[in-house]
Amino acid sequence: MPQPPSLPSARDLELHAAGAPPAPRTLLQPGGEALAMLARRGFTATVAPLDLPFPADLEAQVAERLSERLGHYAFRLFLRGAILRQGPFTPEDATRYVDAELARGFAEELVALDLATREEGGRYRLLHPVNSFGGTLEWYVARELRGRLGFDVAVGVKFHARDVGGDLDVVAAAEGKLLYLEMKSSPPKHLAPDEVGAFFRRVRTLRPHLALFVMDTALRLSDKVLPLLQAELSTQPPPEPRRVVREVWALTPYLYVVNARQDLLGNIGVAIAEGFRALAPPPP
Repeated sequence: MPQPPSLPSARDLELHAAGAPPAPRTLLQPGGEALAMLARRGFTATVAPLDLPFPADLEAQVAERLSERLGHYAFRLFLRGAILRQGPFTPEDATRYVDAELARGFAEELVALDLATREEGGRYRLLHPVNSFGGTLEWYVARELRGRLGFDVAVGVKFHARDVGGDLDVVAAAEGKLLYLEMKSSPPKHLAPDEVGAFFRRVRTLRPHLALFVMDTALRLSDKVLPLLQAELSTQPPPEPRRVVREVWALTPYLYVVNARQDLLGNIGVAIAEGFRALAPPPP
């Protein structure tokens, strides 16, 4: 009968451990509480540069002016359309939802902000071409969360979780709470089930205190977006979504879906306030 292999002695174990190389020491990247909260959850997060139609080191005064303009839904529609043109464009070509006079005014504002230049034939061209509007939307929302609500914010975060793809668009920290915002800059008709599934995988892996699914659109969310998100909830059949106000919906006390009707940042703020109240202890 074969004898079981002998176990290593205490001396063998100590010699093996002493001869092993030291464990790698991973320090936090320069950043604030949002990235630190990811590290405490066991993730080695890195931050990738955003794809922006302007220099990342935009001077403060210009950044403030741009943030103010991005607060206008029509301006965001115009800039998104200008980016999608991928070359010289006329103001009228950028979007069909803005009249010609306002569109030309927006084009001139891009020139004044050094984001665009004039070309022959009444055309304009972005000075820093990018692939999509997504990076600009993330930059804007992160900046406003920092400036309006005092969050520590990180954008374009890769948290390198196993079997979980994609980036964390915006992560924010305040009051010991971690928020994750998934940003979508396209209309609801372009939202695919696999995108929603990937969002839920990131939420379940990250376990933030609050998660927001943010769509920069004035279109209704109840037609397509809410059913897609409900289908991914672990509770089936899912609970009915609760309208907080306008197009701000609570799928659970800690998961919210918002659009841009009336005010994108105002809607995000409403969802955050609602979520923070849900996280608070019950009143005495």
